[in-house]
Amino acid sequence: MSSDRGGPLDDGGAASSRRGPLHGVRVVELAGLAPAPFGCMILADLGADVVLVDRPGGTGPIGPMQRGRRMVTLDLKSEEGRSGLLALITKADVLVEGYRPGVAERLGFGPGECEKINPRLVYARMTGWGQEGPLARAAGHDIDYIAIAGALEPLGRPGERPHAPINLLGDFAGGGMLLAVGVLSALLERATSGRGQVVDAAMVDGSSLLMTFLHGFLADGKWPGGRGQNLLDGGAPFYDTYEASDGGYLAVGSLEPQFYAALLKGLELDDDPDLPGQFDFKAWPELRRRFTSRFLTKTRDEWAAIFEPLDACVSPVLSLTEAPSHPHNQARNAFISVDGVTQPAPAPRFGRTPPPVPAALQSATVPEILSSWT
Repeated sequence: MSSDRGGPLDDGGAASSRRGPLHGVRVVELAGLAPAPFGCMILADLGADVVLVDRPGGTGPIGPMQRGRRMVTLDLKSEEGRSGLLALITKADVLVEGYRPGVAERLGFGPGECEKINPRLVYARMTGWGQEGPLARAAGHDIDYIAIAGALEPLGRPGERPHAPINLLGDFAGGGMLLAVGVLSALLERATSGRGQVVDAAMVDGSSLLMTFLHGFLADGKWPGGRGQNLLDGGAPFYDTYEASDGGYLAVGSLEPQFYAALLKGLELDDDPDLPGQFDFKAWPELRRRFTSRFLTKTRDEWAAIFEPLDACVSPVLSLTEAPSHPHNQARNAFISVDGVTQPAPAPRFGRTPPPVPAALQSATVPEILSSWT
């Protein structure tokens, strides 16, 4: 798969750089699971020099999220390992740690200690519950954080239990993505103040933040139903998924009148005088029944071909293995291969300073890192 992702603003001339917009930013990442590695992957994708500090024996499989890094192995419970870490921190712009509150302080490299040796350091802390509060030191996973944030309860079908959306909301959107935003904001502020600061990125906060839109709906009375009974949660028959004759699925998002009209045309229901109105809420079960019946008459790909020219907001539901081969994704080089593993390419895209093509994780030593950070 091609790794050249230059866009229309990238003229490929002398002004164009494949170093990425974060070139020159030095990040020390203390190894962890899921959210912090994802946030650091974003920073590395955008050109930052990220050094992963792993523990002896490793932290477990992270896979593609470790791309674009150099890795050193240090026992941070030993004086030698701690000294090596502090040496890196002296020259770093950012430190990212995902320990429970108090652990870094106990090991001798908390924010206070790091500020003494590098007052410009952005000290980013990735936790589930945050640095304070009754649950701050409690164990938890993505499903727990989104539960407390109010992000889990709305997910699912009417009368069924809430359904966990893999670990996308807490770990990655509300966690790692928010961590990256916090780091970038602190770096931008540092350019004015000359000082670093602590970034407290908590997955429960980020998951709550993701629900802002629905809180607005709720306040305006536009979220009146229970789980799976509203406009955007599968309650509306024109915003849902439908099974095709081959067991594949179609995603339907025909909200606006023009898209809904195109949906009916594609389903050959546009001339049916007995079809209920789009917003006849009491008739939604009947409308869903009619849509369900129609979608079962053709395969997923047959429906995709029918709807492609209609602009009806209807798309085939692709698997993880199918997505890289979709013509649109191929046209945008949205997936790349790193060390033989197909994975999403860096995003977003930049016209003048496109990110470098990610490389696989590379081993290094503290002296080698320090030598390159002159």
